This record gives sequence, C-alpha cells and structure tokens, in this order.
Amino acid sequence: MKLLILFLALSMALQAQDKPAYVLYNAQGKKVSYAKMVRQLGQHDIVLFGELHNNPISHWLELEVTQACAEKRKIVLGAEMFEQDNQQALTNYVQGKITAKGLDSSTRLWKNYKTDYAPLVNFAKEKNIPFIATNVPRKYASSVARGGFESLSNLPTEEKAWLAPMPIAYDANLPGYQKMLTMMGEHTSPNMPKAQALKDATMAHFIFSNWTPGTLFIHYNGSYHSDFHEGISWYLKRSKVDIKIATIATVTQKEIDSLLPEHFLKADYIICVDEDMTGTY
Repeated sequence: MKLLILFLALSMALQAQDKPAYVLYNAQGKKVSYAKMVRQLGQHDIVLFGELHNNPISHWLELEVTQACAEKRKIVLGAEMFEQDNQQALTNYVQGKITAKGLDSSTRLWKNYKTDYAPLVNFAKEKNIPFIATNVPRKYASSVARGGFESLSNLPTEEKAWLAPMPIAYDANLPGYQKMLTMMGEHTSPNMPKAQALKDATMAHFIFSNWTPGTLFIHYNGSYHSDFHEGISWYLKRSKVDIKIATIATVTQKEIDSLLPEHFLKADYIICVDEDMTGTY
C-alpha cells in the first residue's frame, strides 16, 4: 500500500510539473493526438499549414509533418514565403544547380529564412521534392492596395504569368476580408482586402497548377490566408469543388489546456501555443 501511495504521489507531482509548449485541437476544440492528425492529413489532396511567422512551434511542426507525410505519400511543397518570379532560382537550388549562397543572392528571402524555412527547402533538396514559389511578387500586391485590380491591367504578358489569371474573382463580403477593414480602421481602404485576395488567388493558382491527383501538396502560409477555410481555400474550391483540403491554424493563448471558443472552426487542426513562447524574430 505504501508503494502504491508513493507511486500515485510521484505521478501527481510529475503531472503538476508538466508544462507543454503546445496542444493540438480539432475544429470542435477537442484535443487530438499528433499521430492522428498526421494520419488524417495524409488522406487529403492539399494541406494548408497556417503558421504564425515568428513562432518556432509552427516551424518545427511544419518540418515534422512534412517528413512524416513524405514517408507515406508522394508530396509537393509550396510556400507563401517565395514569390513566383523567384521560382527558377528556387528550383535550381532544390535541384543542386546553385548553392545556398546563390539562392540568397538571387531571391528575396525572408529575414527568418535560415532558421525557419531553410530546413523545409533543404529537406525538399535532399529528397528531390518539388518546391513551388506560390506567392505574387510583392510589388503587385502593393499596386493593388493603392489602385485596385485595375492597376494590373497593363502588365506585360511575362509579368502576368506570375499572378493568378485575370480577372481576379473577388468576394468583398467574405468575413476575413471584412475583418481586415475593421482591424485597420481609418488606416485602410477598400483596396487593402483586394491585395490580400490577389495573394490568396495567386497562391491557390500555383498550388492547383502544381498538384496532380494522387499527390499531396503541403503549403506553408500565414494562418490568416486559410483561417476558417477562406482565403486560399476559397479560391482552390473555385478551381475544383471536390478537392480535399485539410487546414491547420496556429494560435497562442495564455492557458492552453482548453481552446478558446473564438478559435473553434478556425481550421481542421489548431496548434495552440503558449503565448510566452519565444519568437524567432
């Protein structure tokens, strides 16, 4: 009996000291295991992995999920963090035709590339996995933010190839785009959500263009681009209504032992991270 009491006391002490960095939840706010999530992700056509750009848990799990899925399926990778006009340089690096220094000098890499995205790109290089630059070149999104979609009408044919086909479909009433207007208040204009839509549409276009049946396309993007199955998902469904899309969102909370209702339905899987987690920048 004394041994049993001691065992129970030690177990309770260990549980009290347990402080996980993150907890996985499903869309209904129920805890889910990593193994179950990975198994179910593999049953889809496309995974939209919504990250917080400076969150190390997001980046660690992106690599872990990618490696796990690659063991079971043929995969293609893509990311918001690479713009379409840099595709050739990215492909050259993945195929071993240029060095890491060459990639750095010929592309617009994000400031956290070396810590957060290089592991994904290097995995693609090691396993000979295509890596797609899905995002619109930044200057075109800026142009739309100032002058709307009309500002793109006179682009040369070569540059239009870096964007989703025009005219860009746009639903100003989507909650995510409406929320952008509310969040930015007097500092925004009706064209700001259009710039977001251009990014969403372009990412969806290059995901779908590089996906083939039987292949799993894993895409890394800021959570806002796929939260609540809007953004990229909305455009993908316009291309193929029955395509099977799984979404992941990353959120932070002060306490992570239960998911706040505001995050319910945000994605199929929600990575809930302790808000005290150190950022990568």
